[in-house]
Amino acid sequence: MSGAFLAGLLAGYGVAIPVGAIAVLILGLTARTSFRVGAAAAFGVATADGLYAAVAALGGTVVAGLIAPVAGPLRLAAAVVLLVLAGHGAWRTLRPGAASAVPAGSRRGLDTPARAFAGVLALTLLNPATVVYFVALVIGRQGGADPGAADALLFVAGAFAASASWQLLIAGGGTLVGRVLTGPRGRRVTALVSSALIAALAAAMLLPR
Repeated sequence: MSGAFLAGLLAGYGVAIPVGAIAVLILGLTARTSFRVGAAAAFGVATADGLYAAVAALGGTVVAGLIAPVAGPLRLAAAVVLLVLAGHGAWRTLRPGAASAVPAGSRRGLDTPARAFAGVLALTLLNPATVVYFVALVIGRQGGADPGAADALLFVAGAFAASASWQLLIAGGGTLVGRVLTGPRGRRVTALVSSALIAALAAAMLLPR
């Protein structure tokens, strides 16, 4: 296996495995809807991680300096979006008639594969820590020099593969949760717990660092 691909694989797992707000979002989304929707959200995360890995691998030392001035506002924006999603999820669960089935054509939020992919992709891109993480790894691995195009491509492919595999595993867990809690009450509890966890993780992002 190529050293660059293996480095990207390890880097991808390093940034994907810690359970954060996005993982909880995917888990709850899959439990509430379907694996298809959860998988689309998982690929949204993997695409964002792959894009950031590409920026880090190709941009090298320039990237960290560009990200630093806007890291705070981006983190604030991400926290606000997560709080809105948490509130919206709780409202949908608690509103009258929420337990009844919703026709596919009237779905809102992230409850379709296309919306799940686009929404989670945009939300993941709001996390500047990801690109800084990849930049640090690339610089450390290359001794400050930018990698060649082939190594950069392999690094990005490894990061994408790692992120996608892990997020799909999380989506699969959401499917199992959804099957266990198939009744309206069980799904309501799952959605409320998911919303509460997302809100707590979003609030933690606002704390001073």
